[in-house]
Amino acid sequence: MQTVIIGSGNVAFHLAKAFVLNKIPLTQIFGRNEKELNKISTELNIPYSTENLNEADLYIICVSDNSVEDISGIITEKDCLVAHTSGSLPKEILMGKYRKSSFYPLQTFSKSKAMDYSKIPFFIEAENEQDRKILFNIASQISKNVMESTYEKRKYIHLTAVFACNFVNHLFARAKEISDSQEIPFDYFLPLIDETVQKIYEIDPKSAQTGPAVRNDKRVLELHEQLLNGESLEIYKTMNLSIKKMYHLP
Repeated sequence: MQTVIIGSGNVAFHLAKAFVLNKIPLTQIFGRNEKELNKISTELNIPYSTENLNEADLYIICVSDNSVEDISGIITEKDCLVAHTSGSLPKEILMGKYRKSSFYPLQTFSKSKAMDYSKIPFFIEAENEQDRKILFNIASQISKNVMESTYEKRKYIHLTAVFACNFVNHLFARAKEISDSQEIPFDYFLPLIDETVQKIYEIDPKSAQTGPAVRNDKRVLELHEQLLNGESLEIYKTMNLSIKKMYHLP
C-alpha cells in the first residue's frame, strides 16, 4: 500500500518514525514547512515535498485541527483512503470524494522526546469494513493497543486526555514558576510527580487524593493563599474548591 503522511509537526514526525521503525512502507511526507520536512526526511530517509503530492492509496493528515478541512481539499484522487489524526473532529470534515476515516493516536507528542510506540492506544474509525481492516492492520503493526471508536466516543476520549495530560502539564508549569521564584530546583519535585503517576496504576485516582483540600485543612489552605497572587492564586482556589466538592467537604 502506497502511503503519504501530510504534515510536518510532532504527530507527523512520530507517526512517520513509527512507520519506518516497523517497516511499514511510506512513500512521501508532504507539507508546507520545508525546514521541518527536510529534518524529518534526513532523519528517517523519507522523500518529502512542499509542492507535488504523490499519488497514494492512503493519506494520513497530521495537521492542526483548524487546518484539516483545508488540507484535505488538496487530495483530488477518488479511489483512495484518507484519514485524519484528530481526536476532536469527525471523519466527515474531510472534503474530498475519497473514502474517509480517522486514525487517532492517544498520546502527547514532542519531537525531542523518544517514545515507545507499541504502548500508544490507536482509535480507528472508517466508512466500511474493508477500510477499517486496513487501518487496524497498520495500527496493529505499530501498537499492541488498537481499538475501534465512533466519533461520539472519540470526543470524550479526547476531552479526558485534555484533563489528564494538557491540564496536568499546565499545573507542572505553574508549579515550576513557584519553585523558580524561590530558587528551588524543580528536580526536587520529580520523585513526587513520579509517585503520583505510578500510584494511579494501582489505586483509583479519587481514592489516591491527598493534600490539604481533601483533609479540609483550613490553616494550610489559608497559608498557601497568602503566598500566591494572580492566576496561580485563582487556580489554587479553583482546584481546592473542586476537590472539596468531589469529597462533599464544607
